[in-house]
Amino acid sequence: KSRETADPAADSSPQLAAAEHRDEAALKKNLCVKAAKEHSIPEDLNKVLENKVMETVLDLSHVKLSVVEMTCSGEADSEGIVSKSVSSHSDLIPGVYEGGLKIWECTFDLMEYFSEAEIEFTNKTVLDLGCGAGLLGIVALRGEAARVHFQDYNSTVIDEITLPNVVANCTSEGRRMGSGKDRRASKPPSKRPRKAEGSPDVLNRCRFFSGGWAQVSQLLLNSKPCSKYDIILTSETIYNPDYYSALHDALAQLLDRNGRVYLASKVHYFGVGGGVYLFEKFIEEKNVFRTSMVKTINQGLQRCIMEIAFKDSC
Repeated sequence: KSRETADPAADSSPQLAAAEHRDEAALKKNLCVKAAKEHSIPEDLNKVLENKVMETVLDLSHVKLSVVEMTCSGEADSEGIVSKSVSSHSDLIPGVYEGGLKIWECTFDLMEYFSEAEIEFTNKTVLDLGCGAGLLGIVALRGEAARVHFQDYNSTVIDEITLPNVVANCTSEGRRMGSGKDRRASKPPSKRPRKAEGSPDVLNRCRFFSGGWAQVSQLLLNSKPCSKYDIILTSETIYNPDYYSALHDALAQLLDRNGRVYLASKVHYFGVGGGVYLFEKFIEEKNVFRTSMVKTINQGLQRCIMEIAFKDSC
């Protein structure tokens, strides 16, 4: 409330003033949360890849970010996150842009783990939560998942990064995944935009969503039939402890009773405060899930992969 419209008695009460301050802070925080939106898949798939230059890593194609930064503006970036990220030299602007334009290191860790642990995607329903480039969900699609849904906080990320990557990898030009040894080697970008041909049946198994976790969860829960997932994949989404409650609730609401979550993360995110052990403690206090650290990577910043399941699951 403005000072003109506030109750005059409030000024004389520290308790009321503090409460009002908390209400304003909560309001500002809530205003930052993006509403849920489902993104349609255009009938002309070549439109999705128009003006896109692709690179290859782990034998998966992905949009070259530097080209997106040069070409994405106006209606294509209604959120303005590309220009804001470039101008601020930041990969993270809390509540505005949550890092989905970039492929983060732990994504490759999780992809390697799929192969090492022989994770089975055949006929499974999968959610790539905080998907960014969508590479985890694309691997699930190639593993014959029955249904794969992609979610990112930013709609621009879904339209300009995720959807083009899925189309590029799931059309007739898509290739089989390579070995983990090649994960750092990126082939030169193609000289011309890629054409999408064939395989619309693969895209029929996909849905794309943007918005905050709580909002997308409600959208999915209210859809017919209600979506529950055998496997939820998420990478580098626990950097900010302020988001833990929303993430935990989304997992609890959307995971099938006997499903599994595979979460990849750095042990600690300097400057933001989150990390694996802090999130593990948060989960323990909620007493809904059980967790296990299934892999630790000690090269560079220490990283972990956590498996999460309901306490009463098989």
